[in-house]
Amino acid sequence: MMPSILSLLLLLLPTGFFLFCSVPEVFAQNAAPDPTEEIAPVSDDPDKSHFEEHVAPFLRQYCWDCHTEDFAESGVKFDRFTNSSNIQEEVEFWEKVTRLIQQGQMPPADADQPSGEESIEILAALERELASYDCESEKHPGKVTLRRLNRPEYDNTIRDLTGLSLNLADSFPADDVGAGFDNIGDVLTIPPVLMEKYLAAAEAVAEAVMADENARQRVFPHVAENDDERVEVARRNADEFASRAFRRPVTAEESQRLFDLMRSAWENDYSVEEIQQAVITAILANPKFLFRAEGAGEQADGENVRHLDNYELASRLSYFLWSSMPDEELFELARRGELTNPVTMRTQALRMLKDPKSVALVDNFAGQWLQLRDLERLSPDPELFATFDASLRNAMKRETEIFFEKMIKDDRNVVEFLTADYTFVNRQLAEHYGIPGVDGSEFQQVALPQGRRGVLTHASILLLTSNPTRTSPVKRGKWVLDNILAEPPPPPPPDVPELEEGGDVLGTLREQMEQHRANPACAVCHVKMDAIGFGMENFDAIGAWRDRDGRFDIDASGVLPGGHEFKGADELMQILAEEQSDAFCRCLARKLLTYAIGRELESFDRCAVNEIVSELEQNNYRFSALVTAIVTSDPFLLSEVR
Repeated sequence: MMPSILSLLLLLLPTGFFLFCSVPEVFAQNAAPDPTEEIAPVSDDPDKSHFEEHVAPFLRQYCWDCHTEDFAESGVKFDRFTNSSNIQEEVEFWEKVTRLIQQGQMPPADADQPSGEESIEILAALERELASYDCESEKHPGKVTLRRLNRPEYDNTIRDLTGLSLNLADSFPADDVGAGFDNIGDVLTIPPVLMEKYLAAAEAVAEAVMADENARQRVFPHVAENDDERVEVARRNADEFASRAFRRPVTAEESQRLFDLMRSAWENDYSVEEIQQAVITAILANPKFLFRAEGAGEQADGENVRHLDNYELASRLSYFLWSSMPDEELFELARRGELTNPVTMRTQALRMLKDPKSVALVDNFAGQWLQLRDLERLSPDPELFATFDASLRNAMKRETEIFFEKMIKDDRNVVEFLTADYTFVNRQLAEHYGIPGVDGSEFQQVALPQGRRGVLTHASILLLTSNPTRTSPVKRGKWVLDNILAEPPPPPPPDVPELEEGGDVLGTLREQMEQHRANPACAVCHVKMDAIGFGMENFDAIGAWRDRDGRFDIDASGVLPGGHEFKGADELMQILAEEQSDAFCRCLARKLLTYAIGRELESFDRCAVNEIVSELEQNNYRFSALVTAIVTSDPFLLSEVR
């Protein structure tokens, strides 16, 4: 009995051909920083006198009572700033402070309040501190930890490499999530069971390829004309497949290892088919297929920064927009050295957005940013919401996905996420919304009824932000702050119970929440959060319209910080679009940049984010402008050398 293909690899090369190199060696190329490593102290901001004269006195008078070492609410300590704002390291902190003062959330309503003139002066002083942030002092494009392919990337890459949709990653352990996404290098760990799954999957792909004539011709396209060409053609096929799988040309050493494998197998009387199967298995079990490593290359702008090479850029583009390997056009541009040209990068990004494979942005970016992946596990109370079933849940999810697809395909203004007066429904979802004249299971574009505007009034989002038995203004408001405005509130104080556990409360949900906010520690964070949540109270826990909650009339009015009054979700969305569009665009830019480069953003990334948002604004907020600004940004094109 002949040994298995995997056994063949181990027998022929006892050191484990399928590794080519040890996993620790690969990790060493892009190891994450040692968290125990001592961090050098950061020097104070050079403009100390301005901070001491204009900022520190305000902090001492209005902030220190609640935010010093002994009374540091929410962990915010202002007494650590006496001489300097330390703006280079604390820029995000001061941006948040500025925003809270500007919106009237700080100082809290029950504390001493600055005069109007004092508020104007402190905001001007803080803006000057923020303006002193030096984007040119030192380039910090960041560095992405070595990343393995996550589950969608693995399946898509196998599909594009072989032409077979095998979905083998369904059996892999779930990918860990960091910064909201499952493609973040720092959290993509390698449990032992995953290595076993990789080996089994490599064998399964090899068997499937050999059983499918089209796939086999795709993997081994060259055919020898005579016996004299057999060795040369076999080597050429192996090298080309390995180059596509590794997403860059194989080295001479890698080519020789592949040839040695084939020669040893031939000498041991294995058939051509078995040898080809062994080659596929070896390549797909190789860390250079399973991981996206970015090695050393040409340095630029100083000794600690380097340009990504053409093949690295091709992979960054393809895994950003397609969650898969580069296609032949990207490979050809990389071979010609043209991807380092920003014009080429923009052109390719626009081409790739038009490709059907850009649906990966919907599945993997929108699915995580808008948390659509979580819908499957939600089950509203069946007695209270008898119309809810699996098909309605699927329709809710599909509505938001099609909306995002439309955003990409038609290159829409991204502010329409907040203001769109149209959506996509089938008959069941149309009935759920009270929209007449829609028949069948196919989705069609319709005008939204009065009261609904934008994605935030999609049933998918409203369901995600509700409890099984009722709506949750707090969840809805917090979701908007987290995912739309990038203003996540701090966690609640540990001694404050949830609303359901808050004791004997009476009246409407709004009245109950007002009792909950009687605790001053809660009121500060809840002012904006609750106002947004109550603006969507006309929608029940599964997103259907209602005018009453039990025996109480719905009051969907509110006032946002700054005195902006609204009645209902449509007016709320308009205010968010008019007054918070910059915050939304900045949030979306940060989310998409994080997803694109596979690491959590740091304070030094604010310069790149500012440039991306500026380019977005200059191009009428078109989705394509957001993407092209990202793929030509320093964090996307450069890497720090550590």
